[in-house]
Amino acid sequence: MIDRKDHLDSRATTILIACCAFWGLQQILIKTTVTEVPPLWQASIRMTGAVVLLWLWCRSRGVPLFERDGTLPGGLLAGALFAGEFVCIYIGLQHTSASRLTVFLYTAPFVVAVLLPRVVPSERLHGMQWVGLALAFAGVVLAFSESFGHSTSSQLHGDALALTAGVLWGLTTMAIRTTKLATASAEKTLFYQIAVTAAVSPVLSLLLGERWGFSYSTYAWFSIALQTAIGAFASYLAWMWLLRHYPATRISSFTFLTPLFALVFGVVLLSESLTLQLVLALAGVALGIVLVNRRPALKP
Repeated sequence: MIDRKDHLDSRATTILIACCAFWGLQQILIKTTVTEVPPLWQASIRMTGAVVLLWLWCRSRGVPLFERDGTLPGGLLAGALFAGEFVCIYIGLQHTSASRLTVFLYTAPFVVAVLLPRVVPSERLHGMQWVGLALAFAGVVLAFSESFGHSTSSQLHGDALALTAGVLWGLTTMAIRTTKLATASAEKTLFYQIAVTAAVSPVLSLLLGERWGFSYSTYAWFSIALQTAIGAFASYLAWMWLLRHYPATRISSFTFLTPLFALVFGVVLLSESLTLQLVLALAGVALGIVLVNRRPALKP
């Protein structure tokens, strides 16, 4: 029996903030590595490494990955959606800026909030929670608004891929919560997703004509190692565990922190300027998350 909670406690909040912080840093890692390691080849190395780490983790803890438990259809669906999301992100980045892509990608919480309650009524948001979700998204838009400018046809193509990635992310969460995966271990749920992506990414990399190699700088390998061990393994495993135990609509709202963490790390690590827009955006996202996760008042 899964111990599902109807609200986020301090443990869940701490894990979410830590995950979002690393995912924000990860955007910088990818950005500074992609000039040396082609994007889908980089994803192939990362996901293959994560599969190995997850398999070793499961062996050491006795977590079964290959037993027949009815999760295969839902697992393959989640894996295909997850792989599609990453393919759209990596290809989209070749057509539009990372900032524009980020805004469209983080429409995912709206997909979850609109669709999931139709299947799982307990996930429904009410009143001020919808206001909070909109406020958090508005904060993200505000943070990146300076970089929008005029759109070219190539940018619009990239924007469409980014929006598709956001929808696929939301649908992946739907698949995890509404199929047999809802009762599977966090490890098995993650295994389906990274294994399918590890199988698909190299094929697409070859089709796109990316050059494969292993003679990269120490920094590039350090970046890929962090993306693999912490990003694709540890943080995603934590995310799957959260989806198994906490309301998906509530935890999805926290992902609005990720792009803002990326901007903050840009200020700290890349000496980018700290603007009033960023400060206001951080405040807006923080307030929005608080509103989404407010526990409704008890009726007398």
